[in-house]
Amino acid sequence: MIDNTLKSQDKSSILIIYTGGTIGMREDPADQTLKPFDFSQIMEEVPELRKFACRIDSYTFDPLIDSSDVEPAMWQELAGIIGRRYDDYDGFVVLHGTDTMSFTASALSFMLDGLEKPVVLTGSQLPIGRPRTDGKENLVSAVEIASAKDADGHALVPEVAVYFDARLLRGNRTTKVNAEHFDAFRSPNLPPLAEAGISIRYNMGIIRRPDRWGSPLKVMPELDTRVSILKIHPGITPQVVSNILLGAETRAVIIETYGSGNAISKDWFINLLKVAGDMGKILGRLKEAGVVSGRDSTTESMLAKLFHLMGASRDNAWVKSKLEENLKGEISE
Repeated sequence: MIDNTLKSQDKSSILIIYTGGTIGMREDPADQTLKPFDFSQIMEEVPELRKFACRIDSYTFDPLIDSSDVEPAMWQELAGIIGRRYDDYDGFVVLHGTDTMSFTASALSFMLDGLEKPVVLTGSQLPIGRPRTDGKENLVSAVEIASAKDADGHALVPEVAVYFDARLLRGNRTTKVNAEHFDAFRSPNLPPLAEAGISIRYNMGIIRRPDRWGSPLKVMPELDTRVSILKIHPGITPQVVSNILLGAETRAVIIETYGSGNAISKDWFINLLKVAGDMGKILGRLKEAGVVSGRDSTTESMLAKLFHLMGASRDNAWVKSKLEENLKGEISE
């Protein structure tokens, strides 16, 4: 359901989508438990939003989804909501739990093809009703960024991004690194798209903008989730590696290696990689034994990219060819 909370005839319009997570919780004074508040009353909870001369509507998932319970079906639902309401709004703010926010942001970046409007994910470490909450600043700044336009009326940041702790990061370059402090996310190989201080400073040199404006949004909901993650560690056994690499239900495996890509050099490991390659498996990360490099992708982005590419084609050779391409700014040129 769409709730109208602030209206203006000639300014930007923003849809806030609350999927779940800490930011939408308020402490019940009776029993001291945290309960979600009614987002139709968002202006009462965050009166700072009234200072924006834009229309702000809200949509709340029912039921709400805990971040740890997020599944690809939720990404499909979320992408579908944005697709259906795309022509009605100038930008979207997605409120989401922090544990899987980077996975969702990465998935949306591939599923929303031809995006020309901001989709800003944010959340908080403390509920929005708590003293010292980071939720209000995160929400207010996310709305400001989602509504920002250039002199031609185009969105300043037509990307899927994550806003947290005064920094706007490309969504598919983020990873969660901290559960105890407000700076919960990092973008290891890309500077922030914007930084908030007294004003918001946009790094226009790295923001992805279309060569030509006016293309329709294409929602690509098809996902193939038959992907496993093999994390290399001292003492890992041939049986464990074999179970993951050669599993009948696994179409692709992401191999998390040491440091700059170093992994086990023993014959048994290399032979298992070759067997998996001969079976047609898609192996991401290493270069040896027919394994495709993920370059500087995050694990979250690599997983979402594989889901997307495999959902688009049954041809593993085509999927492998696309893995090393920079499709949505997820890897460095």
